Amino acid sequence: MADENNAAGAPQPTGPVFQLQRVYLKDSSLELPHAPNIFLEQEPPQVDVQLEVGNDKIVDGIYEITVRVTVTAKIKDKVLFLVEGKQGGIFEMRGIPNDQFEAVAGIVCPGIVYPYLRANVADLISRTGLPPIHLAEINFEAMFQQRLAQQQANPALITPATTTPQ
Repeated sequence: MADENNAAGAPQPTGPVFQLQRVYLKDSSLELPHAPNIFLEQEPPQVDVQLEVGNDKIVDGIYEITVRVTVTAKIKDKVLFLVEGKQGGIFEMRGIPNDQFEAVAGIVCPGIVYPYLRANVADLISRTGLPPIHLAEINFEAMFQQRLAQQQANPALITPATTTPQ
């Protein structure tokens, strides 16, 4: 029987490994370019949300998955606020078959990281004295499938996953 222990005597994993190591707020910014005058406006703002998912290999088997959001709220033609946030997660992913790795990195990992980003964005906006914006739930599987379809239609198009949630 083959020895299943490493040099330190710890058992080696025999199957795929998927483990969250850390979740952290990588970047955030908030701008209120027309404050305080914009607070006198009575109309409700129009809100635009842009979302992007990225992944980078840190070292063998360790990956950083990021979810970035940009929220712009306007009243008429003036920006009420602009919030950008980037939430990161470090994941250990080993032994995952190549045909499944992109789905894990593009669906499962962002689904874990995104709730933290939602909370951070809501908190940041509420600190302005404005009511918080609660970002919608995201179907990362649909977003991933949409990106795959775009790549199949145009193989030269290999960009980070970007969408505008409805």
